[in-house]
Amino acid sequence: MRGNEVQLWAGLDGFPNKILPGGYVFGSSGSRAPQYGYQDQLDLLQVDWDGNIVWKYEQNEHISDPGSNPRYVARQHHDFQREGSPVGYYAPGLEPKVDSGNTLILVHKEITNSGISDKILLDDRFIEVDWKGAVIWEWLPNEHFDELGFDEPAKNLLFRDPSVVATGRGDWLHINSLSTLGPNKWYDAGDQRFHPDNIIWDARNANILAITDKKTGKIVWRIGPDFNETPELKKLGWIIGQHHLHMIPRGLPGEGNLLVFDNGGWGGYGSPAGTSRYGINSVHRDYSRVTEFNPVTLEIVWEYTAPKAGFADNYRFYSPYISAAQRLPNGNTMITEGSDGRIFEVTPDYRTVWEYINPYYSESLGGVLNMVYRAYRVPYEWIPQLAVPKEESI
Repeated sequence: MRGNEVQLWAGLDGFPNKILPGGYVFGSSGSRAPQYGYQDQLDLLQVDWDGNIVWKYEQNEHISDPGSNPRYVARQHHDFQREGSPVGYYAPGLEPKVDSGNTLILVHKEITNSGISDKILLDDRFIEVDWKGAVIWEWLPNEHFDELGFDEPAKNLLFRDPSVVATGRGDWLHINSLSTLGPNKWYDAGDQRFHPDNIIWDARNANILAITDKKTGKIVWRIGPDFNETPELKKLGWIIGQHHLHMIPRGLPGEGNLLVFDNGGWGGYGSPAGTSRYGINSVHRDYSRVTEFNPVTLEIVWEYTAPKAGFADNYRFYSPYISAAQRLPNGNTMITEGSDGRIFEVTPDYRTVWEYINPYYSESLGGVLNMVYRAYRVPYEWIPQLAVPKEESI
């Protein structure tokens, strides 16, 4: 909390990293070359405090990339969850397992689907693996294309250019968050859409936020890609290029509401317009917001923007990519403003009470950046290797 580095797992990548009780951490040993595997992590590792591997998943797909030895890789990207915790951060009584349990993982898979495009697609496959790494459940979004709400101009554009990346594959959805709903008041009241096992996710390139029924595979709740579709969506406002959509877990203030980092920036497929010559990234907004909203009524419960925090200009809070938000037990929200490496805590009335700037810079995206994909705060008791510090204001 005072900004001191207390542990460094050298050489451990993370997309993202997550701490587990007992001082364990999730990460990866590295990633594939981008020209062969777009944002593919080689493996998903759970290591102990000293860096020893205690669990490993890599047996998703066997690959033979030029210049590398043939091997199995996980192709994990953007998110995963260990059984016991729906969202991967602290909530009372919802701790992730450390020596057993299943793991929900977001991975890539090349597919062809002529109903979407004549290009090879990079599909965002959901898998659940047991402790030994066997896949016990999977879901592929391309098989549910008709449930995603694309209009005819978007379908036409997707067929011609499904956001083709360096590998020559179409990163058509770019799903970047994946979690279970966990126990919640909506399901307790009889709304089957919010079964605790159902999967909530968002697609950054398509401006889609959705829930998949784990038993049937059907999409049972969705907003986007058109936020002019209903009066309720118009009032909520366009959510663009979003990250880290999840349901606030039971036991935390705001439990049952949805929390999302609405990046703004660019996203969506549609008709050509002044800011989008061909219709890719058809909507733009040059500021971010963190939005907490009711998933039934779509009413905004709480929202952080630069003007609400007292700044004159919206762009004073703006990260057009990556980023996240975590609800804390004290009712505050910790926000990762990822593009400029800023992590800060705000109160419900928008006061900043804690702030940290990532001091590590590296060459990335054509510049020298200190970006942070996603940060988590964990309780002291999760790290028994360290003495509980005395907290003092600085």
